[in-house]
Amino acid sequence: MNRRDALKSVVLMMGGTMIGASAILTGCSPERQIKDLNFSPEDLAFLDEIGETIIPTTDTPGAKSAKIGEFIVMMVKDCYDADQQKAFIDGLNALSKDFKDENGKDFMDASPEERLAFLNAMQQKFITSGDAREPIVINMLRDLTVLGYFTSEVGATQALRFIEAPGRYDGCVDYKKGDKAWAL
Repeated sequence: MNRRDALKSVVLMMGGTMIGASAILTGCSPERQIKDLNFSPEDLAFLDEIGETIIPTTDTPGAKSAKIGEFIVMMVKDCYDADQQKAFIDGLNALSKDFKDENGKDFMDASPEERLAFLNAMQQKFITSGDAREPIVINMLRDLTVLGYFTSEVGATQALRFIEAPGRYDGCVDYKKGDKAWAL
């Protein structure tokens, strides 16, 4: 993979499809937001478990180690407009309800395999339906988890290769199959 392909991939992954990307890129908070939007400790734990399902602990720490729930809450509260915030909250509630209806137990009580199967099915349903009314929350959760994890200290230093700045600039670094990507 050359640098141009890598940059295109990062742009598409981080900025091209991310909900609320315009607020992140401009650095401004949206004009219309839900007043007094609060998340309970149970909500944070639920978001941590969803994040851990998306990026599980393996030989590197998972999303829960990066406190992904706190990051997601911060992004939703500070960067999303009222419509996006409502879509996120409604989608999160629907995700919890649908999981319980399908599996007969809460998401928090399920095994990692059951959680992953449910989230994958939800993503596949969203992709194949082409219906804008389908819950877009799965994309929000995926995008925020990836962004939060790889920009956290845990993700940047343990899942990616990291050289603290200021460091020297190497314009041409050989890539060997299996190497970790560089933290930006």
